[in-house]
Amino acid sequence: MDRLLFQIQSLLNVSWTSSAAVAATLTVAIVIAATMGLFGKKNHMPVEGRTVLVTGASEGMGRSAAVQLAAKGANVIIVSRNVGRLEEALVEVKAAAKFPQTQRFLYISADVSEKDFAERVVAEAMAWNAGAAPDIVWCVAGMSTPMLWADDGAMDAARRNMDVNYFGAAEMSRAILRVWLAPENAATPNAQPKHIIFTASVLALFAIVGYGPYSPSKWALRGLADTLAMELQLYPDHPVRVHVVYPATITSPGFDRENLTKPAITVELEKTEPQETPDTVARRAIDGLEAGHYFVTLSFLGNLMRCGIMGASPRNNWFLDTLIGWFVPIIYFFVLRDFDGQVRGWAKKHGHPSAHAKKP
Repeated sequence: MDRLLFQIQSLLNVSWTSSAAVAATLTVAIVIAATMGLFGKKNHMPVEGRTVLVTGASEGMGRSAAVQLAAKGANVIIVSRNVGRLEEALVEVKAAAKFPQTQRFLYISADVSEKDFAERVVAEAMAWNAGAAPDIVWCVAGMSTPMLWADDGAMDAARRNMDVNYFGAAEMSRAILRVWLAPENAATPNAQPKHIIFTASVLALFAIVGYGPYSPSKWALRGLADTLAMELQLYPDHPVRVHVVYPATITSPGFDRENLTKPAITVELEKTEPQETPDTVARRAIDGLEAGHYFVTLSFLGNLMRCGIMGASPRNNWFLDTLIGWFVPIIYFFVLRDFDGQVRGWAKKHGHPSAHAKKP
């Protein structure tokens, strides 16, 4: 995605009229300011003393998020399949506690792809938490199996990705919302809202070749979030905020696994994309959540992509997002020509994709 930065620089260097150049420069400056969080400092998601449940927390971004939330004073419940890794992660989470004498921590083993897993997880969490539901639920658990759509096994991979990435988060959100929205659980005056956080991907903002089995599962999360953002207004006495986080490439065990099936053309297109550590991604995501963002992007480029594909989704800032959104299609005109040209060039040079397909 570094090509986006190159295209922006190219656009600002062309011989435009002075007014157009000033407008473009101003827009880019606003994007940078918005990305850096220079508009507003209120913490919209305080976690100290509250209980946070994080799925996919035995490794990668989920584990880093759990550690950082513990460092902010949260009671943390981590969820994943592997008990051994959960036990290791819980040690790290406990060690990060801001108030080790009072904070509480728990792990729950669960497979998010299993039907009805979430009801059991919520029940266990509430039993441990003296009958109270978690205040914040962050669905991080996910997987990626990049393949060309015509490859053998692509449909099986797509179903598996959908089960983990979409239905895992969908079931968890429904299970916790059924508790939060129950009539008897109306919020007290001045109570902090609950938060449900989905984890998508920048590939739900800008799709590229090779992610057919993966990207639709992340686009689906956006559709669910948009629906819930409107639907939850039916419950004014049960305030719940919805968020979607859009990370890019994360240097994690999941990234190593996805590279086992990733097509060569996809590797080529991504070769200049910055790779971020789980700690960096988690920190930026938490910053965006604390800023109150609905769509949480973690970089300058992510913010550009977000504004370029908003549709009817709620905005983080109606004025800024609209202004930036006017500018992004100009960039995409050049970026898509570049990407499409590379794909056609790859086909011309290497021939039919079946000649060098990876085995799932």
